[in-house]
Amino acid sequence: MTHKEPVTPSSIPLHPDVPLAPVLSLDSFRQITQSPMPCVLDVPHVRLVTSGRIALGLALRELGVGEGDVVLLPAYHSLSMVPPVLWLKAEPRFYRVDAGANADMEDLTTQCDARVRVLVTTHYFGFPQNLTVLRAFCDQRGIALVEDCAHAFFGAYQGKPLGSYGDYAIASSMKFFPMYEGGVLISARRSLDAIVLVSGGKGFEAKVVLATLERSFSYGRLMGLKAPLVLPLRIKDWLWQRIKVGQATSAPLAPGSSDSDASFDTAWLDKSTSLFARFLLARLSKTRITGLRRRNYQCLQQTLRGLPGCRPLFATLPDSVCPWLFPLLVDDADAVFARVRAMGVPVVRFAETLWPAMDIERCVNSRHLSRHVLAFPCHQELNEQELNWMCAQLLKAIRP
Repeated sequence: MTHKEPVTPSSIPLHPDVPLAPVLSLDSFRQITQSPMPCVLDVPHVRLVTSGRIALGLALRELGVGEGDVVLLPAYHSLSMVPPVLWLKAEPRFYRVDAGANADMEDLTTQCDARVRVLVTTHYFGFPQNLTVLRAFCDQRGIALVEDCAHAFFGAYQGKPLGSYGDYAIASSMKFFPMYEGGVLISARRSLDAIVLVSGGKGFEAKVVLATLERSFSYGRLMGLKAPLVLPLRIKDWLWQRIKVGQATSAPLAPGSSDSDASFDTAWLDKSTSLFARFLLARLSKTRITGLRRRNYQCLQQTLRGLPGCRPLFATLPDSVCPWLFPLLVDDADAVFARVRAMGVPVVRFAETLWPAMDIERCVNSRHLSRHVLAFPCHQELNEQELNWMCAQLLKAIRP
């Protein structure tokens, strides 16, 4: 589908249930043979783990972070970034960002003392930070740089893949691929041979496949497989309920898949991503993923261009960027959020809740971004009807 004109609400009669994240379908396996955009898997040393937060914990452990050390984190952050620091008995220290979510170098200079061991930088929504400046900052002070590529599985900075500038980088494959779990730890500078991963077990492998397919069914994908899997899915649900009430075992079959909570289950530190996730990483066209995400982002951008009371967080979409979501700065964000939720439009308020121990008044930009950025899906598995309907509803919500 090609959108040459902004979408209007009048021609979208149905109310599809739009997936917030990619869901597996037959179209997922469609191959596009053009050269793909660089991605974190292009970096020399790779370990496939179960989540981005697990990857961050491993990176900090490999860097020798421990009690008394300080890890610099952005004040605009996911809650999941902090527990890996606390797990190692280190101190998270938050640095400011500017109005465009770029690291505030002046504040970083002020915050950096002899106890600082690591600086973590986040490529928000897939848009890179100034890695040349950040790399030089760390090298001058003898501290490590960790790139948080949870929003940026694909993309480049000055011709090199995102993730290749840091001592380590972490990514979240489940944000970009239609899978239930998955994270990546990479390094272009250090070997990862000391990190030995094992399978999460047969229960884990089975749950990942069934949960992925069940989610596809709930959005009308792969319906031909639903009937023969009714019994296995019922068994899975029964076992999951028994585990939840503690009647079978205290160990979960799979890690939690929330992007925003503060959980950190160390039982998954030595576990590799599932065989099914590996299969999808190897089989799905990366060119299709990046091309459709960019096209859907541009459709949203064109549809919402010029509307009063809002503007894209990023003015342009550079050729080297593959977006996670479409982030929109909205003046009356609470009211618009309530309207789009009532309409059934999927929406994310990234960093809506910031770490409670952080002084939120220190960084007015982080507070503003957490309250005023509404982000909408632009992933590759949106079909034409879903994308058009979502665009139409956003027009109604923003100019009611």
